Amino acid sequence: MAKNSPLATRLNEVRERIGAACAKANREASEVTLIAVTKTAAPEQIREILQLGVGDLGESRVQVLTQKVAQVNEFYQRQKSRGEEGIVSALAPRLRWHMIGHLQRNKVKPILSLVDFVHSVDSLRLAEEIEVAAGKLGKKTPVLLQVNASEEKSKFGVAVGASVHLAEQIADMSHMALVGVMTMAPLDSTPEEARAVFVRTREIFEEIKWNKYGGAGFRHLSMGMSNDFEVAIAEGATMVRIGTALFGGKVDDADDAP
Repeated sequence: MAKNSPLATRLNEVRERIGAACAKANREASEVTLIAVTKTAAPEQIREILQLGVGDLGESRVQVLTQKVAQVNEFYQRQKSRGEEGIVSALAPRLRWHMIGHLQRNKVKPILSLVDFVHSVDSLRLAEEIEVAAGKLGKKTPVLLQVNASEEKSKFGVAVGASVHLAEQIADMSHMALVGVMTMAPLDSTPEEARAVFVRTREIFEEIKWNKYGGAGFRHLSMGMSNDFEVAIAEGATMVRIGTALFGGKVDDADDAP
């Protein structure tokens, strides 16, 4: 793995931009988790970014996720063993998979044992499906409530007015842990238009937190992609989902987005 590879260079640039955005907002860079969205990444790029220290990977398609997890996890475990022997030093300390895309109820079972976070819970029926499936697995799945704060008809997510009530319902379930809120701004929005979406999402987050839904574990704002993550950080994002800025390719609605 070349230290000056194109991916390493882009990752350094993204990390510097995250650091600068945090400094401007009087925040610590450690408060923001970089999720590398692997939707357009080649297998060798995924392996490389793990070796560059990024262990939070996001995927938006169930079929692709199920194909990637076994292979990537096996590679990671091999590299981790080499690290314990002093051969590999920059490997990510942990590997976590984030389901960031729209999740149909009939696709819950195949992915629930594979992912560490589900960012896209947007209905009571989906939440109930996850609750049942997680119960059968004997696990408590961390989930984020996806809110359609931009109110775009083409976007998934619970409506703003129904979001707090859905959060309350999810928080009462035994096999899910409500850990945050997720949204996305329109791809072609200006920084200020994106900011309005993020501010609205943060207000919903604060209302849910004030009501103590989710308890102490409710602390994440997943918002911001390659084209707007600095604005998202300014408005409190704790998770940013970056695809094209890392792996290259055309910046479009399919690359970083749920």
